[in-house]
Amino acid sequence: MTILEKIIKTKKTELEIVKKTISIEDLRKLPNYQRKSVSLVDKLKNSSHGIIAEHKRKSPSKSVINDSILINQIINSYDQADVCGISVLTDKDYFGGSLNDLRITRKLTKIPILRKEFIIDEYQIIEAKANGADAILLIAACLEKKQITNLSSLAKKIGLEVLIEIHDENELKKCLIDTIDIIGVNNRNLKTFEVNINTSIKLSNMIPEKFLKISESGISNYSEIRKLRKYGFKGFLIGELFMKNNDPGKEVSDLIKKII
Repeated sequence: MTILEKIIKTKKTELEIVKKTISIEDLRKLPNYQRKSVSLVDKLKNSSHGIIAEHKRKSPSKSVINDSILINQIINSYDQADVCGISVLTDKDYFGGSLNDLRITRKLTKIPILRKEFIIDEYQIIEAKANGADAILLIAACLEKKQITNLSSLAKKIGLEVLIEIHDENELKKCLIDTIDIIGVNNRNLKTFEVNINTSIKLSNMIPEKFLKISESGISNYSEIRKLRKYGFKGFLIGELFMKNNDPGKEVSDLIKKII
């Protein structure tokens, strides 16, 4: 069983429990559900740097990255750096996140927030909206095309933008539908955990221009970002590079200065 399969198995169990605790009707009553979303797409299109900064305490590939700094400090520093978006991991078992992280982030910033989660059920989309997200992540590797269509359609219906993550050409083919806003190429091989930005470069010309494209994982310096921009990438989702430092916001600001 791959790590992705383990995560999805865990997620199904989690959903069985949480659905019995909080109904969809309860979620729709929360204040953030009525809130008008801020467009991550517009922010990226009009940015001179395209940085989406991630809050991530740990990961299956790196174990603990940084669990010592309070989320308030990190989000405030990202906000001050004026990033295009903030990606918040809400998976607990494998990434050390929570929905509370999402709620805290929403209170601290007006910057677009991406809920980064292993979404397999419509419930999670309602949950994302109700807890302050502006956009959701879908992962093509764990979804069939029909699921992608249904989940992304619901997200758009309730005002969320949709980023779908791919790793290869076969996954890309499942994602070329009108309810997808952003296609993100993950440079990390989910089987080996090796990262290579050439994955983004290889797939760049296969992604139709109607989709905004971003590159994810393994980006470690400004020269890589400049290189990727030449291939049409408008956004760069970066977590570990920032989170492994004692002052993530300063790392973001320093990187942005070099990019622009």
